[in-house]
Amino acid sequence: MIVTRSPLRISLGGGGTDLPSYYKKYGGFLIAAAINKYVYISIAETFNKKFILKYSSLEEVKKINDIQHPLFRETLKKMNISTPLNIASHADIPSGTGLGSSGSFTVSLVSALAYLKNIKMKKEKLAETACDIEIRKLNEPVGKQDQYVATYGGLNSYDFQKNNKVLVKKIDITRENLSKLNKNLVIFFSGYSRSSYKILKKQNIETKKKTKAMIENLHQIKEFGLLSLKYIQNNNFSEFGKLMHEHWMYKKNRSKFITNNEIDTYYDYGIKNGAFGGKLIGAGGGGFLMFYTEDSKFLENKFKKIGLKKLDYQFDFEGSKLVAK
Repeated sequence: MIVTRSPLRISLGGGGTDLPSYYKKYGGFLIAAAINKYVYISIAETFNKKFILKYSSLEEVKKINDIQHPLFRETLKKMNISTPLNIASHADIPSGTGLGSSGSFTVSLVSALAYLKNIKMKKEKLAETACDIEIRKLNEPVGKQDQYVATYGGLNSYDFQKNNKVLVKKIDITRENLSKLNKNLVIFFSGYSRSSYKILKKQNIETKKKTKAMIENLHQIKEFGLLSLKYIQNNNFSEFGKLMHEHWMYKKNRSKFITNNEIDTYYDYGIKNGAFGGKLIGAGGGGFLMFYTEDSKFLENKFKKIGLKKLDYQFDFEGSKLVAK
């Protein structure tokens, strides 16, 4: 049996500028961190001449074209798989929560199939293969952030260039300050799972139309990403936290679906209880709320009183990897 895993991620600044509709015209930039919550893929032989796919549903089909799950179907095609397999996926956190699970899923699946076929795949190739499946083959309105963070792991900046290249650079930060950042970035589940499709589709359409408000919003978000990098590298975390608040205000203007009254209430509650700033992770609409605070235990206890659970996590520095073969 082959088992691979790829980490989920938290965006720290500049998210949304990684969509091709934006970066191919203007260049994109963001910073993000991988966390120790994973999507796993296991592959084993099957003896009944069928593809057996286990995820939130169960599929048994003879032909790849009959597979309903689009990422399974297109990845098996992309990797030129002809022999039936038994493939299962498992995630530490369910999809639709803003942590980049579909990108992690695709990276893990591509990686597992590459190991099956004894193909040596460099990190850039692995990330780009996953991007090609989601963006080009399936025409999903998504960016490249999730696939790259799932592949590389760590705390990095990602420079999305107009020529389609992605420059990945490790953020220079001491172990002590990294631990402080990890401790002070607290994450709570909002209670909502959502599909980011509607939000990202609107962004994609308006960016392609060169709608002034959307382009200017994304330009500003990119500047927030660059400034966030500066604050983190200079260990000025309190200013980074305040910038998260500005980032969230701009992000909310991109779509009416990004937030709702209950999420806004939770956000205001976090600010009133000592958070410097925060935001919904991912495209919005639900999932996890992240705050920067210098008293994480106090904020955790406050949110516990209103029924929101804190996500315990650490940064991941391994990226996508083979777990068993």
